[in-house]
Amino acid sequence: MKNPPRIYLVATTGHPNYGDELIAAAWLKHLAKVAPHSEVWLDSPNPGPSSVGLSHLHPNVKFTDTFWRLCWEAPGDEPWSVAAFVQHAIHNPGLAPRWVAGIELASQMDLFHVIGGGFINGIWPRHIGLLAATAAAAHRSGGRAVMTGQGLSPIAEGAEPLLRSLAEQFEVVDVRDEASASLLIEPSVTGDDMFFGVEPGLFRTDDDDIRDVVVCMQSDLLDESVPALAGFLLDTLREWRVKPEQVAFVEGIPRADREVFSLVEHDLPGARFHAFDEIMRDGLPAKPGQRWLSTRFHLHLMAAAAGASGVAVSINSGYYTNKHRSLIDRGSGWELSEGLRIPPSPSAGGFSSAALRELQQRKAALAKAIYG
Repeated sequence: MKNPPRIYLVATTGHPNYGDELIAAAWLKHLAKVAPHSEVWLDSPNPGPSSVGLSHLHPNVKFTDTFWRLCWEAPGDEPWSVAAFVQHAIHNPGLAPRWVAGIELASQMDLFHVIGGGFINGIWPRHIGLLAATAAAAHRSGGRAVMTGQGLSPIAEGAEPLLRSLAEQFEVVDVRDEASASLLIEPSVTGDDMFFGVEPGLFRTDDDDIRDVVVCMQSDLLDESVPALAGFLLDTLREWRVKPEQVAFVEGIPRADREVFSLVEHDLPGARFHAFDEIMRDGLPAKPGQRWLSTRFHLHLMAAAAGASGVAVSINSGYYTNKHRSLIDRGSGWELSEGLRIPPSPSAGGFSSAALRELQQRKAALAKAIYG
């Protein structure tokens, strides 16, 4: 009897980050259905927190950080040198003696899957080493390498030929937006991997105090200052004629999404704050009829999937504008606010059921092509 395939997922879980955790959860749930007897390894920068949050989703999942460690071990940040170091280390583990056991383990896998997200691009130039490690390990093991739902833009200067060369070593190359697709040769573009994971259990339904206006304002990766974002928020709520007791804040990344709230909470007495751990435990407080104001991409995706109207606030033109537009172009119904311009109150609703169903079906077809 043939042994079940050994599967190696590459992710960015454990930071934690709402979208990253949900995407990994979606793939682990899928593997629990289609490959319950497979040994599954999830390689992430934070394997301890990842294990605590995700290990219950597959009976044979284990956690490591080998590929991430190799990216960090490279002698510099320049993408070509990172990729070269990582590939050399996979084929000659003595170059990275602290990670030999992990390298040898990875080199025995049957399927390597770099799951979706926006963590391999020029904002974090070392992370291209994750693609290099995956390609090299698949070459050593004779296994298959696939990537899905990748947000590869913006690309580091001079790294575009390297990215194309690495992608050519993958059996499946799938990206989430047109800017990423333009960097490669005929990838599939099925959208963000989280479309594969949208399900009713991720939304809060048993709360009598779900607010009419929901806000997520981050404090990382900003072109603007945190006080400027706080001022924009208060001006927008005033323009929309929103009372403080109508407002809730949600936290997509712990602490990073609380700083703006901490500046305005005294101006919004009665506003509610939903911490990250509460959202992960009880679900996202999103429903039709709400108005959202979000800088976070995956909260835009999930709130729109719940049928909420909203405005996506782009706080980083080189990264977030493209991400939010990819959802709007796919039918989220949201508006985009750039340069902290006060937007009109939204009312278009989120994804239609037909649009959401089509996006989910594309992801399901992709999963079937990979895992059967």
